[in-house]
Amino acid sequence: MQKITPSLWFDNNCEEAVRYYIDVFNGAPNKKGESKIISLNRYEKGMNTPGMPEMEGKVLTVIFELAGHRFMALDGGPIFKFNESISFEVECDNQEEVDYFWERLSAVKESEQCGWAKDKFGLTWQIVPKILGEMLSDEDKEKSHRVMNAMLKMHKIIVKDLEAAYYNNKL
Repeated sequence: MQKITPSLWFDNNCEEAVRYYIDVFNGAPNKKGESKIISLNRYEKGMNTPGMPEMEGKVLTVIFELAGHRFMALDGGPIFKFNESISFEVECDNQEEVDYFWERLSAVKESEQCGWAKDKFGLTWQIVPKILGEMLSDEDKEKSHRVMNAMLKMHKIIVKDLEAAYYNNKL
């Protein structure tokens, strides 16, 4: 059983975001049906935190799973915002998966760097191919350094370019 559950604070669009993430992850190659809402509770009339706008009907809490990992989210008003100090890594099997998640989760072009992308809700994701970790941990430090230097120049990770750096081919 998962002992730690990330909690995501949205201003007032929690339900839209959660449903979007579930659709993205359920649509991914080889990942059908692993993402779902477990429970959803809404603010009722009169349930407002002082200083926040009327929240009736918004999400008080939603428990959901993305690719089998449990999350909790809520609509809490505009008090807190996401930032890049927290991100979620999506390990991809191949370039097809990298492209799929990148296309759907990267919405802020100026935030793209080294496989990191910010979505339309402000949440940061790391879209990385599994092979990147393998190459970076290679005992041959020349190979791993070439891969790191190639990756640092990328926005979206391109597997063939990592492989070219790893095998010391011209990019």
